[in-house]
Amino acid sequence: MNRSVLVFAAALSVFSWLSCKRSPPANVAAVVNGRAITYSELDKAYQTQPQPSEGSNQDQVMTTKLELLNSMITSEIMLQKAEKEGLTAVDADVDAELNKMKAPYTKDEFERKLAERHMTVDDLKAQLRRDLTLQKLINKEITSKIAITDADVAAYYNTNKAMYNHREPELHLAQILVTPFPDSNVRNLKGSKAQNDKEARQKIADIAGRLARGDQGLAAGSDELFSVLAQNYSEDPNTAANGGDMGLIPESNLEKVSPELKRLLLSIPPGVPSNPIQTQNGYVILKVISREPAGQRELNDPRVQQSIRDTLLNRKDTLLKSAYYEVARNNAKIQNYLALSISDSAGKTK
Repeated sequence: MNRSVLVFAAALSVFSWLSCKRSPPANVAAVVNGRAITYSELDKAYQTQPQPSEGSNQDQVMTTKLELLNSMITSEIMLQKAEKEGLTAVDADVDAELNKMKAPYTKDEFERKLAERHMTVDDLKAQLRRDLTLQKLINKEITSKIAITDADVAAYYNTNKAMYNHREPELHLAQILVTPFPDSNVRNLKGSKAQNDKEARQKIADIAGRLARGDQGLAAGSDELFSVLAQNYSEDPNTAANGGDMGLIPESNLEKVSPELKRLLLSIPPGVPSNPIQTQNGYVILKVISREPAGQRELNDPRVQQSIRDTLLNRKDTLLKSAYYEVARNNAKIQNYLALSISDSAGKTK
């Protein structure tokens, strides 16, 4: 074959490669190991995310979509690995998780929640199957292989001993807060928000009644019931998701509250919810989870050991997951057509 023919063949090959690169399949945002992620799937996933503020421009929207697509690509790689290892979640797993999610709501409330996220029940079941499958893969490949030794715990404690020295007594508190002020930022599982003082008083009285008599099969006054009611109804965006848990509060902070409230917090027994209390923020039910004395917490304290193990496990889990994802992406064949189209459009006049 003469030189001119070779040059022509090479040029044709480059032209074909460029044509493929510049002409992605219709409606395909990315391809992962031969499997397509469509723009329809990307748009549907985008609709379930918290939406940007009204002032957001197209660049901000596309940045969010690009980040979301990147996450979807990683998930697709992991799902393919899970499928090969026979770890795909079965229908029984999905149904059990779905029933758990539906439990706190009436049928209408649950459907309204789905509508707010632009999802159908089938969409949710598909998402749950993906999430449970990824969970099984990560548990098998990473979490189950992490070992935190007693020596690891002791080393962390000795390095961070000052963290476990409480300079003053502390209260571990939880709360259920109801406010009379309309607020679109309130996030609780029921989407419940009092709009005025009358509604706030009625709502806090209803919650107190549920605590007193028991609710949803949970014992009256129990920690579990308090946590569930806080997640469902509390209007404090900072603590509702954690079951109302406010963490450890130094006793000196009680100087900032009214003398009546201070006396109450110092006198009620741990684990017993208070009656509704009116404050400048609305109405609150408080619970002292525990009282912690001042002084050094020693390594032989089971709570100290568990706290350290959880910290070390989370650190190791995060590190290994990041590395696992990166290696998997390196070994995958990925075409990100959305990224390519954005890159191609850079500098072009609109």
